[in-house]
Amino acid sequence: QLQLVESGGGVVQPGGSLRLSCAASGFTFDDYAIGWFRQAPGKEREGVSCYSTSDGSTYYADSVKGRFTISRDNADNTMYLQMNSLKPEDTAVYYCAVVATSSGYRCRGPIPFADYWGQGTQVTVSS
Repeated sequence: QLQLVESGGGVVQPGGSLRLSCAASGFTFDDYAIGWFRQAPGKEREGVSCYSTSDGSTYYADSVKGRFTISRDNADNTMYLQMNSLKPEDTAVYYCAVVATSSGYRCRGPIPFADYWGQGTQVTVSS
């Protein structure tokens, strides 16, 4: 049973910060690549970030580069997305998902595919 559960969303003012969590069960992140995605109303799904546990490589979409940081906590099998300097255009439902289930995948560019999606957590940035 492979499950991902997102949490940490909420309402923040522009310039504020949130830390999203992606808790995994049924597997461990070793040899997996995990991605963060977002879906805003009227927009297509966007791959925000990716973390490959094979080599620690990371990817960030241009829209969030320099503001968001993806990281891993081995102890509790959780992937995080630290979001700083939030903008209203960051408003979306954020999802984590499995990008790759075996070693070899490297997060070096836009995410081509993902599966085993979580339920998502709402992030709203407004004043």
